[in-house]
Formats: sequence, structure tokens, C-alpha cells
Amino acid sequence: MRPTLSWTPTEDLPPGTTDPKPVADALSAGGVLVLSGAGISTESGIPDYRGVGGSLSRHTPMTYQDFTACARARRRYWARSHLGWRTFGRALPNAGHRAVAAFGRRGLLSGVITQNVDGLHQAAGSEGVVELHGSLSRVVCLSCGASSPRRELARRLEEANAGFEPVAAGINPDGDADLTDEQVGDFRVVPCAVCGGVLKPDVVFFGEAVPPPRVEHCRRLVGEASSLLVLGSSLTVMSGLRFVRQAAREGKPVLIVNRDPTRGDGHALTRVALPLGATLTAVAGRLGIPVDGQAAARARR
Repeated sequence: MRPTLSWTPTEDLPPGTTDPKPVADALSAGGVLVLSGAGISTESGIPDYRGVGGSLSRHTPMTYQDFTACARARRRYWARSHLGWRTFGRALPNAGHRAVAAFGRRGLLSGVITQNVDGLHQAAGSEGVVELHGSLSRVVCLSCGASSPRRELARRLEEANAGFEPVAAGINPDGDADLTDEQVGDFRVVPCAVCGGVLKPDVVFFGEAVPPPRVEHCRRLVGEASSLLVLGSSLTVMSGLRFVRQAAREGKPVLIVNRDPTRGDGHALTRVALPLGATLTAVAGRLGIPVDGQAAARARR
């Protein structure tokens, strides 16, 4: 399965607005469920998939089918991911993440679902975050199911690949770096320390299904929410779009903050076409909620 690069509107979509008042009104009423995508992390130095300069224009993410079927593909993935983790794992939450955490502390949110695998919502202080696509901070064995911290794997890979210091062309939203096959070279992949099986990041690859219990949990959160606030997602793939459609079916207001049109615009009350960090900070100001500019990221290395 190849990643969905884009979508073509089949209807005239409402234009975006520059007025964040509907977002402030929804938050002031409380019970807001946040659904975030890659766009909320771009201000932390992590690119998105489909925005201007998005990574899908230059690279194809690893698919579950390729990863499980081909040792060479796994070596390429882990070489790129190992190098990318050195940068990805040090990324800090930005104003958008901090604003979401502030809304949560004030009791205005019913929950946070993120499509991101970077852990930045939690680093900013949000609690009970549902990681729809998992987290790069964990590794799982495909044979025995053992789970271990990514920092432990990073240490083992460092030991197995002393001197591996290629210069990457860039980093991608899934945490891997842009490397050529020549740069990957004979990179050594380490096995599961428990059973010797194949290790995989605890994330949902393209071509892999989100675990059904996780989907059902998210559906319950949508059902319990007063409104749905989408932050930084194009909603191109069904993974997130299904929750927008559910909210619309149930008569719950859907609000989107995303600079570009999204696949969910036809279901939304409004789309605010402004940068996320500044917009959410401004909304917090309207509501008299301080946003901690000095929030420190939790150690993830």
C-alpha cells in the first residue's frame, strides 16, 4: 500500500477564515476533543507530510508490508530512523502544544487524540493523550511482543554501528532521515534482546491497521465530546477523517485550524487558515489562559 499523497475535492469547499472566535467560543463552552496532526509539530522542526514542502513530495514512508517482508528494507529503515532519532528525540514542544496543554489544565478539553508519533503533546504537559498511530519512543518485537524504550535500542545501535555519522538531507515526520543507499551501507540491525526476533518501532506504518480497540476508544471519545477541534491535519487519510465524519453525523460542531484546505472542510463549522502556534496562543489570551512559554520537554532519549 502506497501512502495517499493528495485528495481531490468532489465539491466546492467553504473558504477558510482568519477569525479564530468560533474556536474560542467552542473552548469556552468546554468538552472539546482535540484531534491533532503533523501540522502542529512543524514549528518544533518536524516537517509535515502534505503541506508546502511536505515530506511526501520527496520520500515514501516505510510500509508495514515492506518492513516485514524484506531484511534489506528493515536495514534501510533502521539506519535512517537511528540517525533521525538523534534530532527527532530532542524536539521540543512549541506554542501550539503548550496551548493545548493549557486548555486541558483549565478543564476545557474532554481529551486529546494525536496522529503524531513524536510525544510532544505529553512533553508539553497534556495528559491522557491517545496516540492513534503509536509512539517512536517505544520499540516492540514482532515475535514475542516484548516492548522496550527507544533509548535502549539507540544505545545498542550506537554500539553496533560505531562511526556511523552520515550527513542527512533532512528529517521526516515519521522520524527517519533522508539517506541514500550508499550512506546506509552495511548498517547493522540488532535483534530483540529477549528472543532474537525482529524489532519494529511501536508505530502504525502505512499499510498497517490501527488496533481496533484504540479506534473504538477514540470513537467513544468523539461520542462523549461536545465538539471536535482538528489541529494541523489535512485529514487526507481515513485514520483521522472517520472521527470528523462521526462528529458531523452526531451533530457535533467540527472546527479546524489548518492553513491549507482539508478533506474534512465540508463537515466543519469553520476552518481557520492561520498558523497554529500563534492562533492557539491568541485564543488562549482571549480566554484569559496563560500559556507557559518555558515548558520543558520530558527526557525521551
